Amino acid sequence: MLSLKDIDFKGKRVLLRVDFNVPLKEGEITDDTRIQASLETIKYILDRGGRLVIISHLGRPKGRKIQEMSLAPVAQRLSSLISIPVKFIPDCIGHEVENAVTSLRDGEVVLLENLRFYRGEEENDPQFARKLAGLADIYVNDAFATAHRAHASIEGVTHYIKTRAPGFLMEKEIKWLGRVCKSPSHPFLVILGGVKVSTKIGVIENLLPKCDKLLISGGMTYTFFRSLGKGIGSSMVEKDKLDVARKILDKVGNKLLLPSDSVIANRVAEDAEVRVVEEIPDGWIGVDTGPATIERYKREIGSAKTILWNGPPGVFEVDRFLNGTKQIALALKNAKDTGAVVIAGGGDTASAINKLGLKDGFTHISTGGGASLEFLAGKKLPAIAALYE
Repeated sequence: MLSLKDIDFKGKRVLLRVDFNVPLKEGEITDDTRIQASLETIKYILDRGGRLVIISHLGRPKGRKIQEMSLAPVAQRLSSLISIPVKFIPDCIGHEVENAVTSLRDGEVVLLENLRFYRGEEENDPQFARKLAGLADIYVNDAFATAHRAHASIEGVTHYIKTRAPGFLMEKEIKWLGRVCKSPSHPFLVILGGVKVSTKIGVIENLLPKCDKLLISGGMTYTFFRSLGKGIGSSMVEKDKLDVARKILDKVGNKLLLPSDSVIANRVAEDAEVRVVEEIPDGWIGVDTGPATIERYKREIGSAKTILWNGPPGVFEVDRFLNGTKQIALALKNAKDTGAVVIAGGGDTASAINKLGLKDGFTHISTGGGASLEFLAGKKLPAIAALYE
């Protein structure tokens, strides 16, 4: 796989696939984290005389041109962030696009319209991919969050552009997630939370043989509890995954730790009635990992050399139920400060870290949700495979 530093960009047209799938409210960007994530790659190419053509999707328009999903607001925000005019083209293929790209000079940049306005993007249509590829001499993919999708702008274009490389963000994701999967320093600790067991089964199966301890927390706890016959009240349970959860528990022995207590509430609200229990009674909902469990998990964190965290241990969006997530995040920051490699992944996990203002407390925070999970499950991601081939 090439690196950006292996390529001479001067005078070359560069097709850069990014993830600018940002949240919009009434045409205004409410969070530009995903734009900021690719600034290093964008500036590097422009500073070296590249003629930059940026492409992305936004939302799920399903092949229709929906004005509310236009990337036009992104062009304005990007221009202010890099202090360079960013010309927005209201299409991503066709004569207007070709003329705009042909007229680019060294160090100039255009942003094309939402790729998913065309069905050919998600269908990985060869003709659509060829049209995109015809715009450039070099292809760079910096959109790790979409790396598990075999779409035209991700996999299809690589059949028609010989020089291709990952952007700096993609490169970091491959480096740190790859290190967790292949060569972690021991003790290696995995902390899994979030709501569903189903999204984490592949990760559990791939990493259990490699890790020293796996800590379960969050909503997925209650599927494991139910598989053991424990009361979970009105907490969410994936009934179709009870057998899988029980098989995992039977197979791993003492390597996998479950919570010994839970914070429960009579409803998910700031003014709810709250208790700490070992078994959840009828009519109550598990909303956070209990304090005794958090202390036990913090001791495991303190002795680890490599830590992967994916999924919050509670309903962190409600401040009253934030404590478990906060305590785990602070313990991970302390571990990183004392020399451990600490990697966080998943959209909710990143949101929780941002809410707590602890972004600097981690070696790496993955930008990919589904892509991170598939990578950690040992699956082949189309975007990464295409860059290697």
